[in-house]
Amino acid sequence: MAEFTPEQLLELVNTSQVAQGNERVRKIAHRVVSDLFHAIEELDVTADEFWAGVSWLSRLGASGQIGLITAGLGFDRLIDIREDEADQNAGRAAGTPRAIEGPLYIAGAPQSDSQARVDEDPPRGEVLVMEGRILDTDGNPVPHALVDVWHANEKGRYSHFDPDQEAFHLRRKIRAGADGSYRFRSFIPPGYAIPPNSPTSELFTALGRHGNRPAHIHFLVAAEGMRTLTTQVNIPGDTFLDDDFAFATRDGLIVNLQPGVSPNGYESLDVNAPFTRARFDFVLQKATSPDEARPEARMDRVAAA
Repeated sequence: MAEFTPEQLLELVNTSQVAQGNERVRKIAHRVVSDLFHAIEELDVTADEFWAGVSWLSRLGASGQIGLITAGLGFDRLIDIREDEADQNAGRAAGTPRAIEGPLYIAGAPQSDSQARVDEDPPRGEVLVMEGRILDTDGNPVPHALVDVWHANEKGRYSHFDPDQEAFHLRRKIRAGADGSYRFRSFIPPGYAIPPNSPTSELFTALGRHGNRPAHIHFLVAAEGMRTLTTQVNIPGDTFLDDDFAFATRDGLIVNLQPGVSPNGYESLDVNAPFTRARFDFVLQKATSPDEARPEARMDRVAAA
């Protein structure tokens, strides 16, 4: 048995070792544990406050909302900022801005060539056709890139996380043409808020923050020899465009909408009346290693490691 001061206990926690372990994990854990020890001491965290936090973390994990917390506390955007800085320091040509993936990507969406209808009859909102090309940073087409697209339904909910939606509803994968072209039909999605009466909403209420996201559409774009891009585009005019709880709005990712476009030439997408169009080209960086070109979402990369 032994009695410790807080400093002695922290030293013991951070130095106890019976095997080699993973040096990188040990270094990160050392820093995180040390910061939490210091926060408990400096902020005079009570036993009730500590265990309330532990209970909240347990409920957060059970809810599957950890990805909402990492986005809402800025960690997802921080990782993107650091990757942008690394590219700039390395002198890499910038492509389309990356943006947070969020926790709602699902692999295995139905795939089609050149174009896809993402929505289903009957239309649930204003018909939108988004089209453009996949290019490299020199402006050359990237042939046969894969474009994963997913977005929320008219209630702000995502399939696979909403029992009222069919599997892969509003989720599709498009193989671009030899000229890098792609297009899809869907509808303009709404913005949405974090789930009410949830661990996430509890935290943001306590912080005095809202949990709203502006309207957006997610993309994962991959091609042989190119760096996989995770991004999302925003719909202009949304109330929360400049006040996104996830800090994900970026210059260059707000699309221009063209209303009243003639349906001529879009019949294969079941468009038979004037619609709204958005043109957007995705610009991919050349990969510097095979790892950068892996066509996987961010969390899937970790699971496969």
